[in-house]
Amino acid sequence: MNHGEVEILLVEDCQEDVDLTLHALRRENLANRILIVRDGEEALDFLFCRGPFADRSFEKPPRLVLLDLKLPKVDGIEVLRQTKAHPRTRIIPVVILTSSKEERDLVRSYDLGANSYIQKPVDFDKFRDTVKQLGLYWLITNQAAIPFGAKRVTELKR
Repeated sequence: MNHGEVEILLVEDCQEDVDLTLHALRRENLANRILIVRDGEEALDFLFCRGPFADRSFEKPPRLVLLDLKLPKVDGIEVLRQTKAHPRTRIIPVVILTSSKEERDLVRSYDLGANSYIQKPVDFDKFRDTVKQLGLYWLITNQAAIPFGAKRVTELKR
């Protein structure tokens, strides 16, 4: 996959949740370019164009990050903190998609700039519908911000 064309960055270490999320998004034809990373360190490498993703450009951020909180190496809260603290990445919508029922996780996520916080439904059909709805909103309905340093399509046509 061309890492410059990622629509969704899925940060999830549980294979079952990865499979369910991919199934829901692809069933609705919501995203053709999904990159899956399994830990917070890999997510930060992707977002900040370093390590194995050094060939990426900040000008082509993902349109959406689906971020689990309970991750190996670097937890989701730290990924969120670093992402929202940096001027080049803070405009990327980050949706927390977690099984955590902890109020402190919810509050901390919003405090750090999460765009949405969704507790993963246990029921398969509810999970699929939840992912479908968030995909429809963030990829179809929502107007994405212009990445730092990028130009609008209309400006490029002039």
